[in-house]
Amino acid sequence: MSVFTPVTENQARTWLKNYTLGQLVKLEGIAAGIENTNFFLTTTHGEYVLTLFEKLTMDELPFYIDLMAHLSHRGIPCPLPIEKTDGEYLGLLNGKPACIVTKLAGKPIHTPLSTHCAEVGRMLAEMHVAGNSYKGRMENWRGPKWWNSFVHQVLPLLPKDEADLASNELSFQANQNYASLPQGVIHGDLFRDNFLFTDDHIGGIIDFYFSCNEALLFDLAITVNDWCVRDDATLDTTLANDLIRAYHATRALTDIEQQAWPAILRAAAFRTWLGRLGYTYFPQSGEMTHTKDHGHSQRLLEYHTTNTYQLPI
Repeated sequence: MSVFTPVTENQARTWLKNYTLGQLVKLEGIAAGIENTNFFLTTTHGEYVLTLFEKLTMDELPFYIDLMAHLSHRGIPCPLPIEKTDGEYLGLLNGKPACIVTKLAGKPIHTPLSTHCAEVGRMLAEMHVAGNSYKGRMENWRGPKWWNSFVHQVLPLLPKDEADLASNELSFQANQNYASLPQGVIHGDLFRDNFLFTDDHIGGIIDFYFSCNEALLFDLAITVNDWCVRDDATLDTTLANDLIRAYHATRALTDIEQQAWPAILRAAAFRTWLGRLGYTYFPQSGEMTHTKDHGHSQRLLEYHTTNTYQLPI
């Protein structure tokens, strides 16, 4: 959510004429995140978030925008897209697809406790259940096809130990079959900065632009790999147990998910590591940028290759 495409206050005032949201009061760029351009947008009617999409196209975006509307209408605290006066959610601003959504309450938790992890697990399961009735479909564009193509692209740039790790994990994951696991719509990016807390309760879930149809267990693995990992990239099993048990209480995990869990934990760490390598070696220019350390996700992947953690159910 860095600012890659600047928007002036005058441009924002003109853009707001497409809505019934009142007059512009304040426009503030958001420096967190790494995929889209985001601004806090304050008007005489309230507070919102203005997003300009740097990679996703007008044809791709309805899946994500309609998903947020679907989940919001079913009680999941995610951003609600705001319709323009023409009844559409999307338009073009400075040549980029853009939309306005509601601003949610709360702020990220950077040092989670068991209570936070249990809330996250419960909410993730509720989101998966609510997504069962969503009809949109989107392939996981950061799935195995991308892993294979990106590894071969980045391999010549990596030190030998990292190149060996990438090659070995690619081979390991090629022998896994996650298609038999329960499938559905996943968030795909539920790191700590994408949950907003008010005290010990979740006020919002944001940044749905990695969402896709995928094994639900993959979403749980991505979440555990961020919320339940120490600074030294080792798993805190107490936090992980609390998160997973809270999830299981709402959507019961199956025997085949139990069997796939250690491998899919590795898959989630692998996906994150490759993504962060991309931001390191192929950065996108912008006024404000915020990237994450690829070394941490590399160490986490290495940890999972030598430590087996089973689902605590």
